[in-house]
Amino acid sequence: MQKFEKLTGIAAPMPLVNIDTDMIIPKGFLKTIKRTGLGVHAFDEMRYNLDGSENPEFVLNKPQYREASILVAGDNFGCGSSREHAPWALADFGIKAIVSTSFADIFFNNCFKNGMLPIVLPQEQVDLLMKDAEKGANARMTVDLEAQEITTSDGVKIPFEVDAFKKHCLLNGLDDIGLTLEKVAAIDTFEAQAAQSRPWV
Repeated sequence: MQKFEKLTGIAAPMPLVNIDTDMIIPKGFLKTIKRTGLGVHAFDEMRYNLDGSENPEFVLNKPQYREASILVAGDNFGCGSSREHAPWALADFGIKAIVSTSFADIFFNNCFKNGMLPIVLPQEQVDLLMKDAEKGANARMTVDLEAQEITTSDGVKIPFEVDAFKKHCLLNGLDDIGLTLEKVAAIDTFEAQAAQSRPWV
């Protein structure tokens, strides 16, 4: 997993509330167990017309937001089923941080496990960031995980809270496997001692 330290990028405004995991990645694309290749299907039903052409009204299809790496979203983002394909699809599209007033718990935790930073802020601050995102590609935000603050295109700094353990994992690029590998020396020592004390096992 890539480290997340400081991100400066385009923020796309997505004020819809209750965007669920089926809207993020429809169930028809859940057959794969790969984390890559799902970005093209992110928000599929909103992003494409029935004939497969792009919906020009959808925010991520607009020229100024095609390279967005930050989403400023409405309340209760990532609700619905617990599919991990939702953060996979967003990450594969290029989204690295999401700001909302609230997230569904499972989606929230899955984001951290897939190298994305979900940030919870009060409505007033989300509204401020939404307006900043509406300025388009020339208005770039900076998300600084170490400092725990977002800087708008106008230089306004907004602090945010993040769990210390989850912050450590993102800063060091540690998913569940990476966390286990951090303890590999202790695991090897335990196994060697166990083999000596219980050779019949």
